[in-house]
Amino acid sequence: MQTFKKVIEASYLTADKAWSYRAILRYFYIQHERMREFLFSEEIFDYLTDLDGFADYTEEQLNLDLDQLVRWNNLVARQETGKARTIEEFKKKRFRYQCTPYTVEFERMLQEMEKGGEVFGGSLEKKEFERLYQALYEIETILETSTFPRPDECAQTWNDVFTYFRSITKNTSDYIAHINSEEAEERMQTEAFLVFKDQFTTYLRDFIIELQQTALKIQELLKAIDVSTLHPFLKQVITHQQHVPRFEDIQLDEEELIQTELDKWQSLSIWFLGNELRESELDMLQIRTNEQIRRITRVVQRLGERHHYFRSRKKDYLHLAKWFDSLSNVSEAHELSSVVFGVFHTNHLFSDHVPTDDIYTSIWDEKPMEFETNPRIRHYREKTRPGAIVSQRDQKEKIKQEHLQNKLIEQQTLDKYMQGNEIHLDQLPVVEPYVRKMLLSWVGKAMMRKDHTFQTEHGRIVKVMMSKNERIILRAKDGELEMPKVTFHFLGEVDVLDGTNI
Repeated sequence: MQTFKKVIEASYLTADKAWSYRAILRYFYIQHERMREFLFSEEIFDYLTDLDGFADYTEEQLNLDLDQLVRWNNLVARQETGKARTIEEFKKKRFRYQCTPYTVEFERMLQEMEKGGEVFGGSLEKKEFERLYQALYEIETILETSTFPRPDECAQTWNDVFTYFRSITKNTSDYIAHINSEEAEERMQTEAFLVFKDQFTTYLRDFIIELQQTALKIQELLKAIDVSTLHPFLKQVITHQQHVPRFEDIQLDEEELIQTELDKWQSLSIWFLGNELRESELDMLQIRTNEQIRRITRVVQRLGERHHYFRSRKKDYLHLAKWFDSLSNVSEAHELSSVVFGVFHTNHLFSDHVPTDDIYTSIWDEKPMEFETNPRIRHYREKTRPGAIVSQRDQKEKIKQEHLQNKLIEQQTLDKYMQGNEIHLDQLPVVEPYVRKMLLSWVGKAMMRKDHTFQTEHGRIVKVMMSKNERIILRAKDGELEMPKVTFHFLGEVDVLDGTNI
């Protein structure tokens, strides 16, 4: 199990003397990039004294700082004994220093962050997808021919695939974060963005077009390559990795190394194809890019409306005035006015009357509509006539008798289906639709209570017993219903007056 220990190598970044520690280790990193691994304190001191803020810095302070960085595992000290010219030089324990891998990675990361500043970088590189496709196509060709190149060539092709894939994921995610950042949002609200918007929109649109053309081919390749056929190819890759001489004692099993590479392949497939839990990141990238194009369109539209709102119409009106002044008579002026300003004093009538649904019907084929307008005065009210109250007693009585008659028929039907004090649904013949509805409503009422009992409209207590394993077919005149086996057990009746069981 991986343990998350304290990273003491990062202590120099937040220590009180970070200004000197970071200057020392930055010099080590620069020399490491130039393939100079071992440095002496004299060389480091000469470098530091040329920097601002180190005018009072002494060799003794440098030696203390170097010792502290050795204790934090940022540097490795090795005594230089071969070039001692005097006994005093040998006693001084002249050291040469080498930076550790942690330090190199920290400084490399810090340098990249310093270049980018406090904003996201990234880009939408459309050619990266084409390079990834070519690398995947090369792997597919190797698997189809079953003729594997040398291990170093297989490893190079495999590394190319994931180098391009990491570049795609990093650059696209950083760029999407950049255009969604607060700083980008503020710049989009300025007038200067109108000049930049065409270039920005073209950039996104070209990326979408290239993505749609290439990504589909990549998806087809990933679907065509079976994971099981990758094992011989990955063995070639692992063989090359194991041939690289290293001094670490840890030797991973070949199956573990192959599984690690297969996990990387799985991540690549999920990014392009998705899985049963989520859609692919490729689809999400297309959606987000299209959203940005729509967002830019909305921003530009708002900026244009705002710019048009504050724009002076003085020159337009002067041009119209000269135009009217050049006309010879009023009739021509009226004609020009009707074109420029529209028709004056028009009456608009509205009606919700829809005479036909045929959109091709001419207005001359329609019958005239009548529309009554009400006067717009404060105290106007429509005239109403007082109406008499009509008695509905006969209709109520008729409906009541019909309801009681239906309940009586239901009760007689149930008595016909009862066996003692129980009704077994699996033993019923073909029943009427209203009986099926009533029985199912009983089941619903009973299931809402813990003891699975309820009271019918006729005052009878019924307990519903439902089987968890057996299923039956309830047949009715309007169809058949498959359901669990249910038995209705009638416990007794309830006195409507006092609520006691009889």
